[in-house]
This record gives sequence, C-alpha cells and structure tokens, in this order.
Amino acid sequence: MNAHDRASFAIGDFRARASARLARDLPASAHDLSVIPAGGDHRLNAHAPPPRPASRLAAVLVPIVDRPAGASVLLTLRASHLRQHSGQIAFPGGSVDPGETPLQAALREGREEIGLDPALVEPIGWLEPYQTGTGFRILPLVAILDPAFTLNINASEVEDAFEAPLSFLMTPDNHQRQSREWQGIMRSFYAMPYEGRNIWGATAGILRALYERLYG
Repeated sequence: MNAHDRASFAIGDFRARASARLARDLPASAHDLSVIPAGGDHRLNAHAPPPRPASRLAAVLVPIVDRPAGASVLLTLRASHLRQHSGQIAFPGGSVDPGETPLQAALREGREEIGLDPALVEPIGWLEPYQTGTGFRILPLVAILDPAFTLNINASEVEDAFEAPLSFLMTPDNHQRQSREWQGIMRSFYAMPYEGRNIWGATAGILRALYERLYG
C-alpha cells in the first residue's frame, strides 16, 4: 500500500467521502417493510425465489474508529446461545422498538451490547437499507467513533468485540463470493475472512455496500 492508499483510509478522507456520499436522512420508504430494497441477500441470488417483505426493522451502527495508523471498523461476535444469527460477526445493533427512531435504536443497541457512550459516536450518514433472507430490514448508520471509548461487553448478547482495518475491508480483492445451501437452494454471499474471523453474510454485504458507495 503506497502513501496515497494509506491517506485514503485516514479518518479525514473517510469523513469527507462519507459526508458527501451518504444520506443524511432516511427516505420514508426505508421504514416501509412492504418495499423490497435494492440491497440485501437477494442481490447475489437472482436465481432464488424473489424476497418476501421484511417482518422486522433493525438499525445497526457501522462504527469507524479514528485510529492514527488508519481507520478501523468495530465489529462484534454475537453470543452463541442467541436465537437469531448466533455466533456470527455483526455490527452493534438490533430491532427498532416502537416509538423510537432508527438513530435512537442504533445508539441504544451500541450502549446495551458493548457499552458505547453515545457522546463518543458521531453519526455521518445512512447506507441504503439491507434486507436479509431471515426477514430483517437493516438500516446501517455509518458513524465515526472516538478512540477514547471503552467497551463493556454484555455477555448475554455478545461474546467478543474486535477491530478490522478499514483498508482491508474496503479492498475488493478481500471480498470473496461464497455459497452454501439454505432452505434447499444454493445461496451466494460475500465473505471477508480476517485473521481467523469469518466476516460474512449481511455484515459483509453491508461492508461491500460501503465500499461501493465510498471507494468503488
């Protein structure tokens, strides 16, 4: 990686790209579960049956950590006993509760899951909604996280948290396309294995969308 490449993943360059290219506000259609968004697990699976409307609305933080050596992305490992997506690598986030906004939900879940202080989270903008094959409409909020944060992991929801370099995750050579059978149909998905951790599925799909929006 040359000096120009390193500069592309410094927090200042990232903030400029994200501020210019991400939506400040969510469109009304983002909340309408009857509307199938363009982004989602179905994007790589045109051969599969058309996706059905989502049944639940969720919001996640895509936390970009301001590190001097280059920005990184904070990710979690979901607890192995959870009913949905157990043991998978994810962003901090979860369901949007009645009466709260997606922004409020993403910040609340970040605090509940790993103890993120909302005062250290700088929301930048929204990626397009991402629909999963398991019935979730995910609203990804890209935010810059002050490196002064400390983690307080809620073991009932999260087993671990770690950072991966933004430069690695935004390099298309690291975006593998893998397949496996699910509900009797071969399904394709993105995967970004990093230091023994398998970042795949919706998390990798959202990271791919971030790459396409800011660096593609």
